[in-house]
Amino acid sequence: MPVLHQWDYLFAFGVLAAALDSYNIGANDVANSFATSVGSRSLTLLQACLAAAVMEFLGGVLVGARVSGTVKNGIISLAAFQNNAGVQLLGFTVALCCSASWLMIATRYSWPVSTTYSIVSALAGVGVAVGGADSVNWGWNDGKGLATIFAGFLIAPGISAGFAAVVYMLTKYGVLLRKNPLRAGFIAAPIFFFGVSAILTMVIVYKGSPTLHLDEKPPNQMAAIILGASSVVSLLSVLFWLPYVYCKTVRNDYTLRFYHFFLGPMLWYRQPPADAADGVVSAVPDYRHVKEEIPQTDSSQQFHVDEEKVSETGSQDFKRMPAPDAPAVPPAPQPAALAAVDAHPIVGEWYLPKNLWTILRYKSGSYLWKALTHGMLVDVHALQANDNLDDMHRRAVQYDNKTEHLYSFIQVMTACTASFAHGANDLGNAVGPFSAIFEIWHTGVPAGRNSTTPVWILVAGASFLVLGLATYGYKIMATLGNRLTLHSPSRGYSMELGSAITVLLASQYAIPVSTTMCITGGTLGVALCNGDIKSFNWKHLGWIVLGWVLTVPVVGVAAGCTMGIILNAPHFV
Repeated sequence: MPVLHQWDYLFAFGVLAAALDSYNIGANDVANSFATSVGSRSLTLLQACLAAAVMEFLGGVLVGARVSGTVKNGIISLAAFQNNAGVQLLGFTVALCCSASWLMIATRYSWPVSTTYSIVSALAGVGVAVGGADSVNWGWNDGKGLATIFAGFLIAPGISAGFAAVVYMLTKYGVLLRKNPLRAGFIAAPIFFFGVSAILTMVIVYKGSPTLHLDEKPPNQMAAIILGASSVVSLLSVLFWLPYVYCKTVRNDYTLRFYHFFLGPMLWYRQPPADAADGVVSAVPDYRHVKEEIPQTDSSQQFHVDEEKVSETGSQDFKRMPAPDAPAVPPAPQPAALAAVDAHPIVGEWYLPKNLWTILRYKSGSYLWKALTHGMLVDVHALQANDNLDDMHRRAVQYDNKTEHLYSFIQVMTACTASFAHGANDLGNAVGPFSAIFEIWHTGVPAGRNSTTPVWILVAGASFLVLGLATYGYKIMATLGNRLTLHSPSRGYSMELGSAITVLLASQYAIPVSTTMCITGGTLGVALCNGDIKSFNWKHLGWIVLGWVLTVPVVGVAAGCTMGIILNAPHFV
């Protein structure tokens, strides 16, 4: 039973603010993990939301507790609260309210900001209001102070850019620029599967589930687990993935479906359709963004892409020609035939009693379903159609489409790795302060440095985080992605892997870093590998950096002023 019943209203505000903060972290920050996958067309928005739901939840619940402890205990000196549980409860509630409000505004206007900087700035503002500037840990503080976190303003993007550039250059010169890039991709892919699997296994082993105590195992056992798991994934890629993509790319078996993947080695004996060699129907999706415009002289004439001619550098020479034996296009149906008949139309204003009854009885279910699924079915590419980005995209070489298809599978793994890392790192921005609120309200004792975050709080926070992505994450996905530079599966997986490595390293040492900064740095690092600085949208980068800079004073001042006003407000004696 809670002890501090007199502050039930503060706890209620804390619950709402933590839920809203987790929701907006999902909407504003989780999109960073999958924006490149959706932008390169490796995943649809719905597929990205489903993958994020699993990986964010696991990352937040399994390994999120350590970072949440840093956010809760490392920013404000607990001595500033003078052992007053009520003031401490108020401080963490104000910090969450101000952080959640800023993130909600930023997400509404499609502004990718740092959720980490938001909560850290709010806590710093509360600390100044409570005990002055000396109550905030401005220095390094054993890797937990503000200096450590704000050092990531330059360090996190820089490290992420370096990792992403190295990964992409290895891919570019090892595969994409080879005389036969598709063959080189088949040879190198198991190695990439091994590396990505090793990164994901390392975070699980080194950080470990609290119930499994994996991080307490001897180093030789941990190394065996990492190498063993990565080797198994690499072997499975040879047995199942290799024959599947071979049938799709080399044999052009357009009748292959996703469930055929599990046939594994039996696919080597599968014969493609008789017309597969004609190339009229492609088994591989088109990942290209820049396409040659086709003269609209005859609407009945169809075109296809001749993908057999590949230059010495591995880039495609896109040649448009009429498709052989193109069937005649049937005449367009009349609008009357397309219109669906509404059996229960709304006549007049919607708020009329008759119309309200019609909506409640016949249309409420469909309206609710559309509202719940809208965020997962939005066409992100259509939102970017009017940005006039073709000139920037043309400066980046587009490589063999079939080879890019190989990396779409690896990109899904790297996106899941980045999503797992985000759940481990950024969920603590919301659940860390809330765990302190719950502990104070429940026990009546000020939260200490060694307090833990209950698992149920991590589960609740992860649930709201996934809900935020599913309903509102498309706004940030449209802002990132192809608006910064040309995205493709090979580029996207390099960006995601560089970002994931950086976030995982920071999470390993309990240092909260911004995933927004990491993925932005990774995107910049890969874009610079194009050898043309105009292949990157520097103006849009400036807009994003402006959001990072404004977050600190806006949230810090708002939290400090709010806390100061409440503490010093007039009251009856």
